[in-house]
This record gives sequence, structure tokens and C-alpha cells, in this order.
Amino acid sequence: MLYRFKSKAGADVVMLAESGDAVLRLLGREPAPQGILEAAALPGLMQALEAGVAADEARFQQAVDAARGAGEPVPRRQGVTLRQRAWPLHELMQRARKEDADVVWGV
Repeated sequence: MLYRFKSKAGADVVMLAESGDAVLRLLGREPAPQGILEAAALPGLMQALEAGVAADEARFQQAVDAARGAGEPVPRRQGVTLRQRAWPLHELMQRARKEDADVVWGV
């Protein structure tokens, strides 16, 4: 499944199901084939997304610090990070907030 996040404020953002599910959970939403992020809720949702990304980066940094402390090889990020996956949606949400527009998917 693909998520296609849309808003009249900007270009569509497409995510594969795994990434889209993870981002929706960070926003406090259950993954669903259709949904809406209302313009009035966008500031809080953007903060939740930023906090989720920061927590993900902190967990990885803790793993790096623990490996260094134990004298083990430092872990490397595999693939694309959560920040990289979430950034386009964050940008769309910022534009939608400025234009007082909703962000929808599956419609």
C-alpha cells in the first residue's frame, strides 16, 4: 500500500506503507487507508512529529555511545532515517498550516 498525502498547499507526498504507518503513529493516529490532518491541529501534529524524530535520533545516539563505551564497533544507520522519511510530510504540513489547509490521504 502507498500513502499519498495531499493538500492544496503543496505537492503530494508519497510514502510506502511501513513508513507511512510509522509517521501516522508518531502523529498519534492509527494507520488507516483514509484520513485527514485538519489545519487547526497541524501545529500540535508537527510538534509530535518533530519529537518522534528527535526520540529516534536519541535512541540511535545512545546505541552509538553504548558501543563506544563497550569498545565495540559503532552501529551504522541502515537505509533511510525516520527524519528523511518524515521531512517531506513535515514540509507539506508547514505549508498547509500557513494556508490554513488540511492534509488528507486516501481520498
